[in-house]
Amino acid sequence: MSRQTAKYEALLRISQAIASNRDIRSLMNALAELLHSVVQFEYFDILLYDETKKEMTFIFTGTPPRVDGTAWEDGPAEWVMTHQRPFICSFDELELRYPKIAWSRERTIAQSICVVPLTTAQRRLGCMEFVSVRPNAYSEKDAYFMRHVASQVAVAVDNALNYEAVQASEQKVRLERDHLSTLLKVTNAVGSKRDIEVLLQSVSRAIFETFGMEHTFVLIHNLELNRFRVYAPCAPSGRNLAGPEENSPIDQSPWGKAFTEEQRCLVQKAEIADVARSYRQVATMVEQDIEAFCCVPLITHSRCVGVLVVAHKDENAFSAGNLKIIDGIADQLAIGIENALAYQEIAQLKDRLASEKLYLEEEIRTDHNFGEIIGQSDALRDLLSQVEMVASSDSTALILGETGTGKELIARAIHQLSGRRDRALIKLNCPAIPLGLLESELFGHEKGAFTGAVAQKIGRLELAHQGTLFLDEVGEIPLEVQPKLLRAIQEQEIERLGGTRVIRVDVRIIAATNRDIKQMVADHQFRSDLFYRLSVFPLRVPPLRQRQADIPLLVRHFIQKHALRMKRDVDCIPTQTMQLLCQYSWPGNVRELQNLIERSVIVSKGPILNVPTVELMETSDFGKDSEFFEKLAPRKPQKTERDLIVRTLRETGGVVSGPNGAAAKLGLKRSTLVSRMKRLGLYSHGIEHDLHFFP
Repeated sequence: MSRQTAKYEALLRISQAIASNRDIRSLMNALAELLHSVVQFEYFDILLYDETKKEMTFIFTGTPPRVDGTAWEDGPAEWVMTHQRPFICSFDELELRYPKIAWSRERTIAQSICVVPLTTAQRRLGCMEFVSVRPNAYSEKDAYFMRHVASQVAVAVDNALNYEAVQASEQKVRLERDHLSTLLKVTNAVGSKRDIEVLLQSVSRAIFETFGMEHTFVLIHNLELNRFRVYAPCAPSGRNLAGPEENSPIDQSPWGKAFTEEQRCLVQKAEIADVARSYRQVATMVEQDIEAFCCVPLITHSRCVGVLVVAHKDENAFSAGNLKIIDGIADQLAIGIENALAYQEIAQLKDRLASEKLYLEEEIRTDHNFGEIIGQSDALRDLLSQVEMVASSDSTALILGETGTGKELIARAIHQLSGRRDRALIKLNCPAIPLGLLESELFGHEKGAFTGAVAQKIGRLELAHQGTLFLDEVGEIPLEVQPKLLRAIQEQEIERLGGTRVIRVDVRIIAATNRDIKQMVADHQFRSDLFYRLSVFPLRVPPLRQRQADIPLLVRHFIQKHALRMKRDVDCIPTQTMQLLCQYSWPGNVRELQNLIERSVIVSKGPILNVPTVELMETSDFGKDSEFFEKLAPRKPQKTERDLIVRTLRETGGVVSGPNGAAAKLGLKRSTLVSRMKRLGLYSHGIEHDLHFFP
């Protein structure tokens, strides 16, 4: 038989040995016997590298002492692990290359060494080392063959290491399972028992079944009295150990020390007799043949709520493992007792709150559901009545109204009163989304659907599944997107851009607009079928000028809100100022009022609100209300009006008409402004010749 054939047969037998040996040492013994027929060596070993500890573990065979030349640092093992190539060397060369290990030559007759990497496809395990007493025992061919052997051994070693790890893990799991089984019983009792006595009865039974400790009692700390209240549940055996008195003081007893020091206190057989002389309760234990008892503090995240006391007739019952489990039981019991005490307190408060129930329910119905909507005018009450009617259904709603009237608040109120209140209210401000991205925002897109679509995106309709989608300013949706939105509303299904899968969605649509959407339909700027689908239940939010009774409430609300935020002491508004605010037309509605009050709080230096009424005069369309100036400034109406017109004429260089003239700036017709100028002595003979005040 040729040497090459013998090597291949050896590889075959090595594979068989690997399959039949899970233990690393038995595998190495089998390999040592098989490899002797094809490789020259006196002994070989395996070096397993620990990445965490940066250390090598040696598993060796053969009788000669192992050579330290393969130490991890500054040795062949480090070189082989780094380069993943075989290392062949005589010990003379080894002394020259690694002088730190030269002393080892005196302790062995070895002449040659060959080290090959032990590596799998997943990780680097270490090295396999062959040592011979013959000079030049290993050639490149031998190293090539040894590397083939090492590749098979590496898989076997990896499997063996994993097997040992699994065995150790299973042993640990068995121990933890026994531990957790007991804790599970206690946890179930803690989670299901709200009455303290019933809870302690269940925990006492679990302790008895695990340790045979039938004598158990619990001392719960009373914060008001700073004393213990004792609970001594009946033992499963029918016998019970009487605990301390009903209201036991916190003294130097074992349970008192455990509570005060928040540490476990174990009283064993050798000292129980001495403790019994000072405490009658311990003397009772001794009479019932108790040899040891343990007091464990019941500690929660906030405080120590009491002490668990368990006693046994065998002092050996309190082993380290059992004490660990008892500590775990005490941790769970502490939580259960804290919850039970809280439940008792809640039960006591329940009767006290019962008398206020009807009143609170009415307050919640009127205030909580519309907490963000301030007002009590008839127009607002009518609107909120309609909101309550439509909220209980899943019908689409179209909210109409001028800008700044609070259409989004109405949408939120509908959602909060609906059956979808526990799900999301998703908002889409239609004009804020660029035309090319609006469809993607609504329906989503798949990766690669268009340039820039580098990842999949979920649309707002899909995000609002089982909730509500609020389309703000729906009149701004382009005509080309409207058919897809109509299909989504009617069929409750969508397709993402670039996708082919139909996605079912359950969404309630609430839309809002400040535009005349009926006129848009007539002008073919909005689809009629989408309009009819959206306006199943139209709601019109009244402008603030139709809610004059709500203005004082809104003013006070905004004063309180902004004064609190700015830490200003503004709490008074003059009667005349309030009257003026109520008479103003508020073209910007509630939003304009809020902004004005915020600005007024900023400029107010004392408790009285300082409203810039001149700004209202400058921005108001007083041409539509001939009495506005007289109401706003009844003391000197002509001077105030004259000053405003004069200032405007100065700004326009005396030009009255035209797009940049004074009439346009004041929001008036030219004829109206000329009439007022005549009345104020600023215009005569039909021409602007008496404007001597211009520069």
